[in-house]
Amino acid sequence: MNIYSAGISVMLRVVGHLLILLTLLAPLLLVTSAESGTSARSKVTSVRHWSNPSYTRVVIQLDRKSTYKSHLLRKDVSIKKPRRFYVDIDGAVLGSEIKKTININDGLLKKARAGQYNPKTVRVVLDIESIDDYKVFALSNPYRIVIDVSGKGGNGSSVAAITPPVRSAKKTVITKPRVKKRLTIVIDPGHGGRDPGATGRRGLKEKDVTLKIGKMLRESLRKKTDAKVVMTRTRDVYVPLEERTAIANREGADLFISIHINASRKRKATGIESYILNVSEDAESKRLAARENSTSVEDLSDLEFILNDLISKVKTNDSVVLANIVHTSLISSVKKKYRGVKSNGVKQAPFYVLVGTRMPAVLLELSFISNSRDEKRLRSDKYLGTMVKGISDGVVKYVKGA
Repeated sequence: MNIYSAGISVMLRVVGHLLILLTLLAPLLLVTSAESGTSARSKVTSVRHWSNPSYTRVVIQLDRKSTYKSHLLRKDVSIKKPRRFYVDIDGAVLGSEIKKTININDGLLKKARAGQYNPKTVRVVLDIESIDDYKVFALSNPYRIVIDVSGKGGNGSSVAAITPPVRSAKKTVITKPRVKKRLTIVIDPGHGGRDPGATGRRGLKEKDVTLKIGKMLRESLRKKTDAKVVMTRTRDVYVPLEERTAIANREGADLFISIHINASRKRKATGIESYILNVSEDAESKRLAARENSTSVEDLSDLEFILNDLISKVKTNDSVVLANIVHTSLISSVKKKYRGVKSNGVKQAPFYVLVGTRMPAVLLELSFISNSRDEKRLRSDKYLGTMVKGISDGVVKYVKGA
């Protein structure tokens, strides 16, 4: 055998060995490829809901951002299918721990069903009993798809506890509200649990201050009114922002007050400011909303895109009146006892916790924890009590229309 023939023989043996090796490795390569494909998809980690006879919020949580499409289907008598609403989530897999069927039966929705519609799509279906309207929007970090439905439900439409004050174009004109049932006020102490919020230079945490103020405000309102006062949290626990809104809606709240403490990179920044839900062109308001939302300013653009549609459903004018009355009372109360208190006014920004509220709602930023003087004051029960008095006096004034 010459050298050329010998070389050919060796090459053939090598190719043969490689083919055998590839045959043996093929199953492993296929598994690895499949696992890689699965890991690249988003995962539906939970489906939760909160409801009352006129409102239901369903939240689908994922481990990463995804695209989705929603559809409303008519009742199909021929196949005995009720009216249905479903969301298809692209490039997603259903988590193994997800409960496939969730019974709701609140008069609006019968149940929620989650399933792997095809290898690349998760479908969540809501079986409808009776709804008048619905909204679908997404929130970030973590990514979740929120579905709000409303209607008369089984017990008929709920009646508002108060007819809110009327605001004219020139000034706020307050007419005495007509009380129709016991007032319900929901207080929302911001942050909590694994989410400390902002932290001062000396270690004071926003979550601790907001909880303390929330409890003090609850007691103050109970003394000054006969209202039912509910808190979104009463201890150091984490409550998702969309759940806080859902609690207020589920309770049929007439007022929603979210308590927060501000912070800034500018150590001299100080003051008290109040917010209502709206889009904003102000850079500082957007920065603050992004921090309170635990997201980025860029992510706010997606929310602002849908806010124009959502805001038509919220009590924006009533929230403006509530915010102005409470803010004025708050500033007046604090300035009587403390020097250098600055009013930063009533502003607007896209706060997640206010999205979907069905009642007058305000978010209060009570001083700057990043300011050394403010942080010192925020450690004082006397200072907190002065702010609480101003807030509760403002709420009473709003409710009485005085």
